[in-house]
Amino acid sequence: MTILVTGGAGFIGSNFVLDWFQTSSEPVVNLDALTYAGNRANLASLQADARLSFVHGDICDRALVDSLLATHQPRAIVHFAAESHVDRSIHGPGAFMKTNVDGTFTLLEAARAYWGGLAGDAKAAFRFHHVSTDEVYGSLQPGAPAFTEDHPYEPNSPYSASKAASDHLVRAWHHTYGLPVVTTNCSNNYGPYHFPEKLIPLMIVNALAGKPLPVYGDGQQIRDWLYVGDHCSGIRAVLAGGKLGETYNIGGWNEQANIDIVKIVCGLLDELRPDPAGPYARLITYVTDRPGHDRRYAIDARKIERELGWRPAETFATGIRKTVQWYLANADWVASVQSGAYRDWVSTNYAERA
Repeated sequence: MTILVTGGAGFIGSNFVLDWFQTSSEPVVNLDALTYAGNRANLASLQADARLSFVHGDICDRALVDSLLATHQPRAIVHFAAESHVDRSIHGPGAFMKTNVDGTFTLLEAARAYWGGLAGDAKAAFRFHHVSTDEVYGSLQPGAPAFTEDHPYEPNSPYSASKAASDHLVRAWHHTYGLPVVTTNCSNNYGPYHFPEKLIPLMIVNALAGKPLPVYGDGQQIRDWLYVGDHCSGIRAVLAGGKLGETYNIGGWNEQANIDIVKIVCGLLDELRPDPAGPYARLITYVTDRPGHDRRYAIDARKIERELGWRPAETFATGIRKTVQWYLANADWVASVQSGAYRDWVSTNYAERA
């Protein structure tokens, strides 16, 4: 028994692989293109583990995917591989269409051919688990009910539009061809190994370097925050017991405004690594908002709790403390991902917002 994980060197994917081996002895084949956010160092602790096979390759490479399926005969594909940063999608949407739309299409077609050749129990047991985002649902008004699985799709960025397209492809391949799929839409993840272009890790690394903490607009954009370890346990629950063709929202029950997140991070750093120059909140800098910035996301995660008994184990207070402590304890990892290309990107994205 084996599972194929796509994007397993990225933030959520690598956390999933690490989590998987804490609870299962089942081997994993990890297919990752190692783009800027993919990092094999995330899985350094498994380097000598024979249960993990790493393959450097692109999900758009049909011949490669076909070969992996034929060779390893996985019982499931867990599909994380995606371009995921809204700001990058605004600057360069093409990569998002290629990976998130074309890549998912390629995987679905390869999975359909592979699944069609299975028989008996192996065919009945096979699953294609598509990992998606709450951003496909658009933006919520203050006080509006949280996103349920039946909420209409209203993507507002090139990123969310590409993920919405991939969700629709997965649904269509189930309804048209019978491919046994499940989809999960998660809220904003945070935790270890998060590439420091997203809000929480960016605030941590900038604060420690004494750099400005850029906050878009008025900082009142609200998100539901999900600790990545909880997301991994939710995915395992859906993979094991989710109904075919169904979507499950995975959320943290933790709505927070961006500016409050930044202040919480500053407070934890003041406690755990005080700066002689003064409180880290002095570095908060409001910058021009990004185009089409969604105002609020919120996940209603009652379906996964009702049907599969899953709830997040972490509160935001416990999860954010673990996250800040991890970054403080792993300065070498942080330094290793802050390459010249990363610095160029940060300069490009934020210089125009000063």
